[in-house]
Amino acid sequence: MGIQSEKEIQKHSMTEDDPNSNIQYSEENDIVGKPRWGPSHAGAKELASQYTAGKRRQEIVCVVISIGLFLYCFYNLCTTFRLDNVYTVLISAVLGIVTADFMSGLVHWGADTWGSVDLPIIGKTLLRPFREHHIDPTSITRHDFIETNGDNFAIVIPGLAYIAYGFTFHSLEVIQSNTNTYWYIFLLAIFISITNQCHKWSHTYFGLPRYITIFQDLHIILPRKHHRIHHVSPHETYFCITTGWLNYPLEAIRFWPVLENVIEKYTGCKPRDDDLKWAKKS
Repeated sequence: MGIQSEKEIQKHSMTEDDPNSNIQYSEENDIVGKPRWGPSHAGAKELASQYTAGKRRQEIVCVVISIGLFLYCFYNLCTTFRLDNVYTVLISAVLGIVTADFMSGLVHWGADTWGSVDLPIIGKTLLRPFREHHIDPTSITRHDFIETNGDNFAIVIPGLAYIAYGFTFHSLEVIQSNTNTYWYIFLLAIFISITNQCHKWSHTYFGLPRYITIFQDLHIILPRKHHRIHHVSPHETYFCITTGWLNYPLEAIRFWPVLENVIEKYTGCKPRDDDLKWAKKS
């Protein structure tokens, strides 16, 4: 799969930039009379209804625990900080951003491409939002902070707990010897935790603070036009959503198609089969 053409991007932008548009391109590139995607789509309605109170409670708990760990770790990192660590922090920040971007792409690709909403545990908790997002891309803009970021805050808990354990039970000498690792994990956790917020902003075309749009324009966080390429059906490219920096090199080496071909060859599973099933619901 190569980089999408400008014509394909423009076709998609007609509907995502204006969610209320009555113009939509079909798979044959013909204009049809009514919207194909959006909150009124049958698949989108069914998937949205599967967001449960139990899932909501789990997200709230994870956000509260993560914020507590972030504050505890940050306090200890600051109180043990030394000036000769400044370059370590800067390097850790860059490595953290790049790692988070790659991990966002890997998780995004895996959840978009494989598995079914009907799978136990991960189906409705992990895969369901990805299926809904492709049918109704602007649904993420209607999610509050908890629903948008709950899963990402859950992911970072083990890494933050590792740092917190070290500061609580290790000697200052051991802590200083682990400073590089602690800063890298902490900054990586920050970038992972804001990944879906950056993703949400890339779908928000009105009302964003000026500093967010500046960050997008400078490609410090995921730009709107850049991420729009991913939403050209069949959603098989540009998976990295923290900054999107790695989308260019991964596309150049055909990283995702090669992985998909290998998996399909040895398992017989077809990429995005479940995604297509939900898109066809009417």
